[in-house]
Amino acid sequence: MDTMKLNNGVEMPQLGYGVFQVAPDEAERCVVDALSVGYRMIDTAQAYQNEEGVGHAIRKSGVPREEIFVVDKIWMSNYEGYAPARSIDESLRKLGTDYIDLMLLHPATTPIAHSKAR
Repeated sequence: MDTMKLNNGVEMPQLGYGVFQVAPDEAERCVVDALSVGYRMIDTAQAYQNEEGVGHAIRKSGVPREEIFVVDKIWMSNYEGYAPARSIDESLRKLGTDYIDLMLLHPATTPIAHSKAR
């Protein structure tokens, strides 16, 4: 699978499997299937409420954790004070892993939704 090098030197797969709007009870099956056909980047988020299913799938897949690039996102209500650290700890617990490869900030809406036609 083709990768791209991030500014910190980490290689990230260019193609990933996302679980947006995948029910928690389906996330495990979907991610196991994705990993079995060669996906090595999995994208989830706190707001998707399926991190536990993703974590179960990673462990169940038989693919070594270090070969899977996990992307997660902090929900906007967790941006202030100590909330980011607490929410990351919670995501780590739900995923059942000791690291997340890329953690992003997750807005409630996209910038496109706020743009005005000119």
